[in-house]
Amino acid sequence: MKQIELPPVWLAAFIAIAWAQSTYYPMGLSFGPVWADLLGGILVGGGLLLMLLAVVEFYRHKTTIVPRRESSAFVQSGIYRRTRNPIYLGDALVLAGLILRWDAVLSLPLIPIFIWVIEKRFIEGEEKHLRRTYRAQWAKYERKVRRWL
Repeated sequence: MKQIELPPVWLAAFIAIAWAQSTYYPMGLSFGPVWADLLGGILVGGGLLLMLLAVVEFYRHKTTIVPRRESSAFVQSGIYRRTRNPIYLGDALVLAGLILRWDAVLSLPLIPIFIWVIEKRFIEGEEKHLRRTYRAQWAKYERKVRRWL
């Protein structure tokens, strides 16, 4: 049961649902071949880039990337100056991009549902931990940097 409590597992599950919908229940709906492929590719690439930039910052600060593990540093540099959750934002962009690429029109509601699940299962707990551990630093950071964009 511990394995399901990792964000990549949730992302994989949502991606699998979108793929299944596009493969088995397309319902004749389409975003349009060229624009959906182009925008989908841009979103997937942008999402992967955000994740990579975030991982680099965690590596630079020598702290864990695994949710619910004790952090050894409060990362506020690099991409974390723009968004408090670049990895989760990257996950949402990858999901949106794949939905577009696969013409999974009926799967569009999965994007806000995925964001809600990630906020409830991970972000709120992580922010609570940061608020307790880094009090003044967190308060200043939270006012300055938005959760998503």
